[in-house]
Amino acid sequence: MDGAAEARRSARGGAAGLLGAAISGLFGFVLAVVITRGHGTTGSGAFFAAIGVVTVAAAVCTLGAETGLMWALPRRRAGATGGAVRVLAVALVPPLLVATLVAAGGALVAGPAAGRLLGPAGGPLLVVTFVAVPVVVAMNLLLAVVRCVRPVRAYVAVQFLLLPVARPLLVGAAVLTGGGLLAGMTGWLVPAAVALLVCLVLVAGPLGVGAGAALRPEPADWSTFWRFALPRAASAAIDAGSVWIGVLLTSALAGPAEAGILAAVGRYVLAGQLAMQGLRVAVSPQLSRLLGRGERAAAAAVHRQLTTWGLVLSWPVYLLLAVFAPAFLALFGPDFTTGAAALTVLALAMLVNTGVGNVQSLLLMGGRSGLHLVAALAGLLVTVGLGLVLVPGHGATGAAVAWAAGIVTENLTAVTCARLVVGEPLVDARLLVAAAVTVGGVGLAAVAGLAVAGRGTSGLALAVVSLAAICVGLSTLSRVRHGIRVTVAQIRGGSPVGEAPRPSKGR
Repeated sequence: MDGAAEARRSARGGAAGLLGAAISGLFGFVLAVVITRGHGTTGSGAFFAAIGVVTVAAAVCTLGAETGLMWALPRRRAGATGGAVRVLAVALVPPLLVATLVAAGGALVAGPAAGRLLGPAGGPLLVVTFVAVPVVVAMNLLLAVVRCVRPVRAYVAVQFLLLPVARPLLVGAAVLTGGGLLAGMTGWLVPAAVALLVCLVLVAGPLGVGAGAALRPEPADWSTFWRFALPRAASAAIDAGSVWIGVLLTSALAGPAEAGILAAVGRYVLAGQLAMQGLRVAVSPQLSRLLGRGERAAAAAVHRQLTTWGLVLSWPVYLLLAVFAPAFLALFGPDFTTGAAALTVLALAMLVNTGVGNVQSLLLMGGRSGLHLVAALAGLLVTVGLGLVLVPGHGATGAAVAWAAGIVTENLTAVTCARLVVGEPLVDARLLVAAAVTVGGVGLAAVAGLAVAGRGTSGLALAVVSLAAICVGLSTLSRVRHGIRVTVAQIRGGSPVGEAPRPSKGR
């Protein structure tokens, strides 16, 4: 497949991922509002800390097998006569055994340890959280298989529709019925069990399960898979920890109320990253296939294209978050506006995260999980080291500074390693122009909002209206219209504008 065809494939998959990420982001925000409005700063701090516990525990127990599946499956033939299904047992058995042990051990010791971290209701809450770890691990692993053996829309339907839509509904029902934190957390966990069952149905057919496929792995399958996956096990735990370590550290060192503020800030920070997540959903198996065939130039081209998309979609969000932080946090309630400085700091750091693109995927899908571990470990050390110093005296703001420094450290390390590994430019003129235009347009809109109405809700509304007007004006430029036509043609599967259609090779 040539470079233009790969660009069309990445465009179609990226569009599906972006649509799903937008829906997921909307309902993720609804969930955050339900939790913060329903439980206040202290209660939401405990709730988000419990989510952090299950997320980090599941990431640790997965042992890197989730990424291992996305690396290994595209390089094998699926179906009853293929060898892809043999990877399934190799990837599932060790993580599920570890998850079961962690669930049992965590449930036994949860009560004594929960008081300081989650408050008086922490014991039962943490028990339920640990019991659910094997279910979450199994769901994450099978979702990775769905990404590889089904069209991207199947993964989007489960990860970006089923889970984010069901969770605010169930958690909201618990709030309305006065069920408390335990009932709310149960509502957050139940959709994972439903998603697990859906994934089982989705992967059985393509892998040839029940159709005569050889399920028993060969000895070489174990060594090949886990040589890649084990270094990723540590970096996966660090990736999950980097998101939640600030909340857990703040809860322990500054109290649940400060942790609740940081968690609310984190909801906005992660929501802005959904565009990159949606693009990564589509591109990771494609990068594995290209890099496995040694097509580094094509892989770098796909990376640059999707980085440009992600930057144009993400940077306006983060720039507006940085400037109008008080207005955004007021939606959670007046007690959360003290996190404005924390939101500004993290939003600026995320400009670096989204600006370098999915360089972590380039490293992982290129088989360089060790280098990814180095970058992730560097970021974690900075986050924890600064957090221990800053959180006791500065609460959520100190945790945000530590987290921001870790984000920048990890991404600069990762992009340097990826450039050396791929050996192709990861930045081009089109990306730089897109960055400059985005900053200029959002900057003008933000200045208009600030000058007239300040950093409050009115200023934010005026900035959004101004930005929409700027976007309409830009869309009248011939070069912009040409770029839009090319992208639309790629998504539809046609040839880019100005390029002759290629003859069909059959299906």
